[in-house]
Amino acid sequence: QVQLVESGGGLVQPGGSLRLSCAASGLTFSSYAMSWYRQAPGKEREFVALIGSAGSTNYADSMKGRATISRDNAKNTVYLQMNSLKPEDTAVYYCYARRSWPLSTYWGQGTQVTVSS
Repeated sequence: QVQLVESGGGLVQPGGSLRLSCAASGLTFSSYAMSWYRQAPGKEREFVALIGSAGSTNYADSMKGRATISRDNAKNTVYLQMNSLKPEDTAVYYCYARRSWPLSTYWGQGTQVTVSS
């Protein structure tokens, strides 16, 4: 059974930092591209950042320069370091795993990030 378990969310003041973690189990982690998405109240889920199985990265324009995605294949964990957080970063952050062949995709349950003074 595949599980993606996010942690590290919470309440942070504007300008602060958070490090999210997503621990994966039940899959060959190194074969999967790992991503973070977020969904704010009343809005659609949107892409935040991706790290490929080989380590290449991609970021949403809104997060470039403020976020760093990384992975530790030995720990089956992907991280999202977010700095200079803004109130508009408030959302539930989801971990997403995708393997192209054979196609397999999984979502985590999400972790709440609230940026407020």
